[in-house]
Amino acid sequence: MWTAKDNMTDQAGKTVIVTGANAGIGFETALALYMAGAHVILACRSIENATRALRLIKEHKGTGSLETALLDLANLTAVKQFSEEFLKHHTQLHVLINNAGVMIPPASKTAEGFELQFGVNFIGHFALTGHLYPLLKATPGARIITVSSMAYLRGVIDFDNLKSEISYDPVREYSQSKLADILFAVELQRRISAVGDKVVSIAVQPGANKTELARHMSATEFSAAKERVGELMEPWQGALPSLYAAVSDEVTGGELYGPDRDGGYRGFPARAEISPNGLDEMVANRLWSFAEEATGVHYPG
Repeated sequence: MWTAKDNMTDQAGKTVIVTGANAGIGFETALALYMAGAHVILACRSIENATRALRLIKEHKGTGSLETALLDLANLTAVKQFSEEFLKHHTQLHVLINNAGVMIPPASKTAEGFELQFGVNFIGHFALTGHLYPLLKATPGARIITVSSMAYLRGVIDFDNLKSEISYDPVREYSQSKLADILFAVELQRRISAVGDKVVSIAVQPGANKTELARHMSATEFSAAKERVGELMEPWQGALPSLYAAVSDEVTGGELYGPDRDGGYRGFPARAEISPNGLDEMVANRLWSFAEEATGVHYPG
């Protein structure tokens, strides 16, 4: 049973970015890494929320250090600005944790017109990873952790509806975005290996947790979801797969890690089998080409 409290190794000297670090799983991920000695960048859409999270984390008096940064994943110009600012002030990046996410919001779009969940959960993180990739490549032992969800199992990439051109279904679009995250993490490792780089790309899913992600659900929808997935874990436990992927010597690139019980909804970190829809190389290649064209960001290599 892997927990951060019992198994986290000393992370002193490491620089880590956690997107969406102001609440829920992102907050717990940042807190654990700070407690272990890492320098953690809380990259958030609201600098006020990031600053509040920094104050709360510091109250734990860990051995690491913290900084806040404004990152709006729904705006590719803002993603580029964050990356350029980060690269000006940092000479290493050991771990990038693509954690931030949006779940079943009212119909909305990113600055570039993508359906919000697909745009934030996948497109924004694709661009962010690409902008930061040269520094990751130059940092020994660097890892890219992309947070998906069990919802990916129901996902299908509808290339004709990525900007809600035809219709909008919040649950369908959420599942699509989380499948895109899995496809991205696996395909990124394929491409890294093909060019001989040493960066490692890993997918994780946190199971069923009590977080703010459910804020757009009605009470009826929330009860129905809880009936389907069972009891919800606390955010600290949902953060364990991300932490395990970030620090364990036992993880492998291109794999998925998540809770080990109840079909992946509860438990402690372990390698999980990826469903065939997350391993479809034809879809992954098409999605990658689409993302490159949409963002103008090309990597690795």
